Amino acid sequence: MSTTLFTHARIVDPSRGMDEIGAVIVENGKISAAGPQALNQGAPEGATIIDCSGKTIIPGLVDSRVFIGEPGGEHRETIASASQAAAAGGITSIIMMPDTNPVIDDVALVEFVLRTARDTACVNVFPTAAISKGLQGREMTEFGLLKQAGAVAFTDGHHTIANSLIMRRALTYARDFGATIMHETLDADLGGTGVMNEGLFASWLGLSAIPREAETIPLERDLALARLTGGQYHAAKLSTGMAANAMRRAKADGANVSAGVAIYNLALNEYDIGEYRTFFRLNPPLRAEEDRLAMIEALKDGTLDIIVSSHDPQDVDTKRLPFSDAAAGAIGLETLLAVALRLYHNDEVPLIRLVETLSTAPARLFGLPGGTLKPGAAADLALVDLDEPWVVNEAGIRSRSKNTCFENARLQGRVLQTMVAGHTVFHT
Repeated sequence: MSTTLFTHARIVDPSRGMDEIGAVIVENGKISAAGPQALNQGAPEGATIIDCSGKTIIPGLVDSRVFIGEPGGEHRETIASASQAAAAGGITSIIMMPDTNPVIDDVALVEFVLRTARDTACVNVFPTAAISKGLQGREMTEFGLLKQAGAVAFTDGHHTIANSLIMRRALTYARDFGATIMHETLDADLGGTGVMNEGLFASWLGLSAIPREAETIPLERDLALARLTGGQYHAAKLSTGMAANAMRRAKADGANVSAGVAIYNLALNEYDIGEYRTFFRLNPPLRAEEDRLAMIEALKDGTLDIIVSSHDPQDVDTKRLPFSDAAAGAIGLETLLAVALRLYHNDEVPLIRLVETLSTAPARLFGLPGGTLKPGAAADLALVDLDEPWVVNEAGIRSRSKNTCFENARLQGRVLQTMVAGHTVFHT
């Protein structure tokens, strides 16, 4: 394998608390040195030398909530196309949701994902398995066998388990198998047919709405069950200040809990829906501006642990419809880092904390390799120009689906090169 020396780069490695100018040496697929001291080591014989002056090297991003069509919905996204989009966004590992057809609820499907990823993907792909068979919320799957087969967490994807006894059992089994329950919280009765945040703007648009309580009530139940069982619980996507406060209290009580936030709930609010723009029909919905600001504050203080793209490809048939009839979801792999960098450029979140929530923290939470530039680690990294401006346009999107909620957005910060295990998988 080739040897590469990245020199004079700003190195941001939250796993070591590092934000310094230095060099990174990649040999045989692993990082042999990374930091200021590597500048003085000289280039290994035969190394490719890349001058990174003015550029930044970060650990490859780990996106822990990615919906992919394959199997069953390959017209929306395949594992291969999702991996190419991820590489373009500086993402080196993705955690795939079980919302496929058939559902990833048995060992054969976990093995299918791993085999397909090995044959076709250019980034690391880690499958999750369903908590309940068929995502029906009634009968639990075989946690032990699924984890042994390679499932890195258990989740019912877009679905919320209404039965509290099933959730208690899931958390208990997860505790015994050393697994994580990743759960999306939406009270189906309170949320009902709602398609956007409840408030004055929803009334103006004449759209049915989802109150904040629809997210918080099942979350509070889950947090209580996490305390009861001692199981490791991860709230997949929080979107309201009310939910953040509940998570803050649970952490203060010592519960074994963590939480994520979708990038669009940090960057957008309900008014971005404009005149019924269906690419902004999302789950959870875009909330009020005060909720968006509460999410940023919760990210800064550690209440929220990670940022996810919640990449959810939808085709023309499910998006080019009246707002209430359109499918929820947006793609986000390629724009995740650049949109998150808005928080850095606006002096809202320090860069090292931002990289931690996008890379180091998700790797640690789900027990994955990556999220670090420590010597000896696999060379999963991204070379980024933090200041390069660019505009999101449909022609440049690598995902099979084009339903981005950042279409024509002006962004600052672009991935120049992505490396997975020492192999360059994306280069501008």
